[in-house]
Amino acid sequence: MKRMLIASVLMASMVTAVAQKSTAEGIAEYRKMLEDGNPAELFEMKGEELWKKKRGPKNASLEQCDLGKGPGQVKGAFVELPRYFADTDKVQDLESRLLTCMERQQGFDAAEIAATPFGKGEQSNIESLVAYISTASRGMKFNVPQGHQEERTMLELGKRAFFYRAGPYDFSCASCHGADDKRVRLQDLPNLTVNPGDGVGFAAWPAYRVSNGQLWGMQRRLNDCFRQQRFPYPGYGSDVITALSVYMGVNAKGAESIAPALKR
Repeated sequence: MKRMLIASVLMASMVTAVAQKSTAEGIAEYRKMLEDGNPAELFEMKGEELWKKKRGPKNASLEQCDLGKGPGQVKGAFVELPRYFADTDKVQDLESRLLTCMERQQGFDAAEIAATPFGKGEQSNIESLVAYISTASRGMKFNVPQGHQEERTMLELGKRAFFYRAGPYDFSCASCHGADDKRVRLQDLPNLTVNPGDGVGFAAWPAYRVSNGQLWGMQRRLNDCFRQQRFPYPGYGSDVITALSVYMGVNAKGAESIAPALKR
C-alpha cells in the first residue's frame, strides 16, 4: 500500500510537470504559427500611411517629426527611446513624443488626445504609428541613452516606481516581475530587473494581443499593470510611465527588439 501511494504521488507529479511543459510549449507553438501572418502587420501598414499622410488642422504629415535620429528618420529610433529632447526639455517615450509632433506639426490638441480612451480616435492612430515605427527597428538592439542628467534622473524615478508597494494588495511592479521563474496562470512573467532579461518583456511591446484582437503600445500595457495592482490609472504620457519605460529600457540594453510581437 505504501509503495502504491508513493508511486501515485510520483505519477501525479510527473503528469503535472508534463502538463505545465506542454502548456508553455503549446503557447509558444501557437505564437510561432501566427508569426508569418502576425495581425500587427495590418497596424504597421496603417501606421506608415498615417506617418506620410497630411492630416490635422495644419494639413501636414509627420515626416518631419524628430524621434531622436533627425527629422523624418524612423529606423533605429525605437530602440533608443525614451530619451531627452531639447525642444521639449524633457525625457519622452515614443508615444509622448508622437503627441508632441502631432500637436506641433499637424495642429492636433495633445491634451485632448491624451484624454481619449485607448483604442478610440487618435489614440487608435497612435497605436498604429508605434507599430510602424517599432517595426523599422525590429532586430536591432536596445540602447536607451543615459548621457543627459534628465535621463539619469528618470532612470532613478523609474526604479523607485518599479519597487514601490502600495494599494489594497500591497503590490508593486516587482511583485510580478522582480524574480525569475514566476508565472500567473498560463503566463510566464519575465524578470524585468536584470539585463538582458528585460528584453523578453520590454522588447516585445508594442504587441498584438491575441486574447482581445488589439494592438497595445507600452503606455496601454503599463496602464493595465496599474489596473491589476489596483492603483489609480496614470495619465497618458505622464512622467511615471516614461520613467518606468526608461528603467525597463536601460535594463534591456543589448536585447533585440522583437516588436510588434504576439502576446496572449
